[in-house]
Amino acid sequence: MRLCIDYRQLNKVTIKNKHPLPRIDDLFDQLKGATVFSKIDLRSSYYQLRVKESDVLKTAFRTRYGHYEFLVMLSILRERKLFAKFSKNEFWLREVRFLGHIVSGDGIRVDPSKISAIVDWKPPKNVSEVRSVLGLAWYYRRFVKGFSMIASPMTKLLQKNVKFEWTDKCQQSFEKLKARLTEAPILVQPEPGKEFVIYSDASLTGLGCALMQEGKVVAYASRQLKPHEKNYPTHDLELAAIVFALKIWQYYLYGEKCQIFTDHKSLKYLMNQKDLNLRQRRWLKLLKDYELVIGYHLGKANVVADALSRKSLFTLRAMNTRLALSDDGSILAEMRVKPLFLQLICDAQNNDSELRTKRTQCESGYDSDF
Repeated sequence: MRLCIDYRQLNKVTIKNKHPLPRIDDLFDQLKGATVFSKIDLRSSYYQLRVKESDVLKTAFRTRYGHYEFLVMLSILRERKLFAKFSKNEFWLREVRFLGHIVSGDGIRVDPSKISAIVDWKPPKNVSEVRSVLGLAWYYRRFVKGFSMIASPMTKLLQKNVKFEWTDKCQQSFEKLKARLTEAPILVQPEPGKEFVIYSDASLTGLGCALMQEGKVVAYASRQLKPHEKNYPTHDLELAAIVFALKIWQYYLYGEKCQIFTDHKSLKYLMNQKDLNLRQRRWLKLLKDYELVIGYHLGKANVVADALSRKSLFTLRAMNTRLALSDDGSILAEMRVKPLFLQLICDAQNNDSELRTKRTQCESGYDSDF
């Protein structure tokens, strides 16, 4: 039996606790460095706190057996003992499901159960369905490079006075978004004291950036351009992308060394430029709050290529893994999948006489045949 009491009138006169809700990123940061995880589900968790003595009268409720008041929430943990639902508890896990994510020692990735739901999505038929699709996808935006630009055609359908019309662009956006979410990389937990690297970019439709550490992706961020920003010159757009990255990741970057790479070469000399407009001066003042260096990289091919190389390796391993199970009457307690295809390549190279000769020459410093 679960006791249900209508406290709506009491809630109206209750002084609200205005403590801000924790950000999801902050919750993940608390798991930084962890490799073994446990989950405990408290039984009747809302009844585990002592009620203030002066507030006991306010909790009174009437039943057929008389009036009752809440003295404690869960009787002070059942006389100072913790009671939990053992069926919902898990201990000594290498990875754990947490707020729609899988957290492990390697980093954070999207929950596969959510991925299966994404794959089964059907094209939306009205604005409400578009809002539902974007709502779930937006929750995982940190895993998708250029999320806002990809979702732009569908986002426009949510605007007022815009007739719902599912166009080819919307369908392409829908399919691309599903593909990006199902191929989402593993994001690492940032470590204080280590240098951060930001790759920023701007286009005529939006701003995008990637936060990295030691060549691994920490998070992606993007947003669409506001109406007035579409009139910015290229220099200001690229600078706006840098400012956007600093603002959205300020809780990581304050007091830490940071390198920012952009494909707009003139920004490399921003700190020494004298002729700046009011907007640029305001942004320059913000930049000086950080310990950063702005660098230039040629083109866009280099932007997160190294960080995603490990993801390609994982894909290769998954494609070339062979499993074999035999029923010998024993109980399977553990099964490990090994990349047999890559191992076969290594073994074949070791057995190749010509390659062994070349390897010996390389190790001895002999290079006449190269």
